[in-house]
Amino acid sequence: MKKIFFTIALFVAVVISCKTNTNSNDSKKLTLTFESKSNTTTSGTATFIENKGAVTFAAKIAGLKPGIHAIHIHEKSDCSAADASSAGGHWNPTFKKHGKWGVEEYHKGDIGNFTADENGNGTITLTTTEWCIGCGDDTKDILGKGLIVHAGADDFVTQPTGNSGARVACTAIIK
Repeated sequence: MKKIFFTIALFVAVVISCKTNTNSNDSKKLTLTFESKSNTTTSGTATFIENKGAVTFAAKIAGLKPGIHAIHIHEKSDCSAADASSAGGHWNPTFKKHGKWGVEEYHKGDIGNFTADENGNGTITLTTTEWCIGCGDDTKDILGKGLIVHAGADDFVTQPTGNSGARVACTAIIK
């Protein structure tokens, strides 16, 4: 009887240990650095952390003009052009109209607007289950895309870009 109890207890401990290790491996993190574009001095960092099926995005940007700025995920992880046009258009794998995140139709890349303070510093955070990091699902996977900060605000109406102005910072979403 003691052997059976010990065997069951050992089995339960192994199962719990395996489950704990699997959960800790589910977390993925990317830390990215923006390059200034369009003759600006814009700089900053962005992080994407995936945990338990949700991705949290956070960006800290400096060197902006005070006011409202848009940030979007674009089609390509190519920031080589001086104006970041090499990143292509907004990432839109589900072929929706451009719009405001979470309201009616919007691109998966339509993150939205954030405000730069009087010193030109701004932050934005978003958590979503509509993205993944390296999962291979073309409608969710952000790897291989570009992240662009714009000079102006997204109006959430103008197709296909939101009329948000020049691309002032770019980073590739890659490992």
